[in-house]
Amino acid sequence: MYRYDEFDAAFVGGRVAQFSDQVRRRLSGELNEDQFRPLRLMNGLYLQLHAYMLRIAVPYGTMSSRQLRKLAHIARVYDRGYGHFTTRQNIQFNWPRLKDIPAILDELASVEMHAIQTSGNCIRNITTDQFAGAAADEIIDPRPVAEILRQWSSLHPEFTFLPRKFKIAMTGAPNDRAAIRFHDIGLQAVANASGEIGWEVWVGGGLGRTPMIGKLINSFVPHEHLLAYLESILRVYNRYGRRDNKYKARIKILVHEEGLETIKGQVEAEFAEVRGGVLTLPQAELDRINAYFAPPAFEALAAQKIDVARELILDPAYGRWLEHNLHSHRQPGYVSVTVSLKPIGGAPGDATAEQMEAVADLAERYSFDELRVTHEQNLVLPHVRISDLRAVYDALVAAQLADGNSGLITDMIACPGLDYCALANARSIPIAQAISQKFASEERQKEIGDLKIKISGCINACGHHHVGHIGILGVEKKGGELYQITLGGDATENASVGKILGPGFEADAVPDAIERLVDTYVSRRESPAETFIAAFRRLGDAPFKEALYGAG
Repeated sequence: MYRYDEFDAAFVGGRVAQFSDQVRRRLSGELNEDQFRPLRLMNGLYLQLHAYMLRIAVPYGTMSSRQLRKLAHIARVYDRGYGHFTTRQNIQFNWPRLKDIPAILDELASVEMHAIQTSGNCIRNITTDQFAGAAADEIIDPRPVAEILRQWSSLHPEFTFLPRKFKIAMTGAPNDRAAIRFHDIGLQAVANASGEIGWEVWVGGGLGRTPMIGKLINSFVPHEHLLAYLESILRVYNRYGRRDNKYKARIKILVHEEGLETIKGQVEAEFAEVRGGVLTLPQAELDRINAYFAPPAFEALAAQKIDVARELILDPAYGRWLEHNLHSHRQPGYVSVTVSLKPIGGAPGDATAEQMEAVADLAERYSFDELRVTHEQNLVLPHVRISDLRAVYDALVAAQLADGNSGLITDMIACPGLDYCALANARSIPIAQAISQKFASEERQKEIGDLKIKISGCINACGHHHVGHIGILGVEKKGGELYQITLGGDATENASVGKILGPGFEADAVPDAIERLVDTYVSRRESPAETFIAAFRRLGDAPFKEALYGAG
């Protein structure tokens, strides 16, 4: 796990001091809100509906116990006792007072954290697979490269004021758990014919009002040339990206309007100039960063089978947790554990200070002092011995974090929506809560199986509704809230954008509408093994439309 060096510490400390003075000037009236806005956005501070919101970076989703305890402390002392984990693997606090922001940033700096690049038209926090460095299907741990990209992009002099915000995601596994095809740049580790590992580069993906699947611009970029290649893409985008219309300013629009081959030609021309120069990564630097991410001191354990069927009989709740919340590990005798932040009737992604402290304690004791934030708004203990699972589960039960629903219908993504966000048209959290309560039965959830619902409160799609197997978009109509339903989205390597089925629904009608869709799936699937997304692709949207709107 990366540790700040002297440069990192000085850099973050200097930024804290700088922003502290800017806050002082805003509070004294020397700066008005218009003058303060670009300064606060460069430090992750938003002005929401009711208060300021501070978004804190969790680079590539990796944290230590010490850092999570600090977040719990901030939640308790400076906020209302909880934090919200986001789809960019960050955490945000919705109720800090402006006068306290310098103190919060100073507290964060003491544990090697900050809020830089969580807002503004810059390269945002780089995200990865939540099981990076642990997953059995992984080709390479992407986090060392993500750390190099973080250092390269931090206050990059050419890319601090891009046409629009810019998001990068990466995975080291063939199974995409980082939604790389829906990012401005997506990176996937691959091996060439000689067995050398490099990066497949996808460009021009994104959600928002114009969802697009990224296009493959290069099938193999070696490690040592990745910075040069990404810099080439950013230069082309910075030069030609639309600055006259913020709705057309993302690189996805540039790629769409100019065509992939045109953009590729421009990128290759830039790359030819910079390849072999100062952006070439020397092996010594790669080795230095890799050393920070060396595997923990695993015990040499024999492979161990978990008897889920037995536990389902002896202790059904524990059995369900084992069945759904574990992920296979590359090290025999270990698994990765998903800690669900989706309790029945809860706000997806929220965790109290006490719950954060409980997870920090578990990470310190059972997971080599390491934990992860997922882009699906959960937490992960990446390295847990199978023999410790019962102890971990019991502690999660005590913290009210033991829901065994990872990947099931109640494991929803939802943005904060109109309860907090000034951009939202509709509420997201109450819709998620109502659906969660509708499908609270654990037997019903198991019968349905793998089904991803994603909810956004506006067209900006912070809840990723476009890539939900079932997506829900809140819109404003005649002063009220209406919810459109989409089907068929998929954020994996089989990427697809969901299709709007028809007219929207009032808020209180949404849970029943979702139930009709689910009932149609269950009655029409070929077998319980056929997932919702597979059934939808086989059946098409006609039976689902009929379930919602009747025969046309």
